[in-house]
Amino acid sequence: MRRDSSSLDKLLENPRVWRGHSQAHAAPGLTSGYEVLDRHLPGGGWPQSSLTEILVEHYGIGELRLLMPALAELSAEDSSQEYSEPGWIAWVAPPFQPYPPALQQWGINLSRMLIVRPKNDSEMLWSAEQALSSGTCAAVLLWPDVLDDQASRRLQLAAEKGNSWGIAFRPPAARTEPSAAALRIELQSSGEGTRLHILKSRGGRPAVLHDLL
Repeated sequence: MRRDSSSLDKLLENPRVWRGHSQAHAAPGLTSGYEVLDRHLPGGGWPQSSLTEILVEHYGIGELRLLMPALAELSAEDSSQEYSEPGWIAWVAPPFQPYPPALQQWGINLSRMLIVRPKNDSEMLWSAEQALSSGTCAAVLLWPDVLDDQASRRLQLAAEKGNSWGIAFRPPAARTEPSAAALRIELQSSGEGTRLHILKSRGGRPAVLHDLL
């Protein structure tokens, strides 16, 4: 019986269809600034045009320090990324006031900083989705109280559309919840040092890294 190849071609054109061969080699990542971490990430760095989730028990244990080298690169005037000018770095509902002198020390271009203070969680997710899909934000950081599977899929699709990097900070309890994020990591700090656990990495494998920061 002859099969209709045109139907198969249409199916394969759908971006939601995963094809093993096309995923054999991960797209180049954005270097994290930490050589050990880059070796464990497909593409040699943070996955671009996608959503990353960082699980932390409480804020201030190094989660921002982990991102600073990459954010500095994205906001730099001579950024090698695919932007006609440095992209905006949007902070959506941060639970603190970003400290400009510290950001400058890391090389962040403060003129490209954008802080959004939505009224509630629903407005925050809407703001993050709009920023990610706009095509003008190099990175969007957000701190949602709740992020279900459907919301994470919307953010993932928005990041793909806008060629942006989304970073959602979430509590450890989210570890058992489904997520469309391309990368999920958990950061823990104790008297013995900092522990980074790669829980999910599209095209990669789970790993545990110690004393990274």
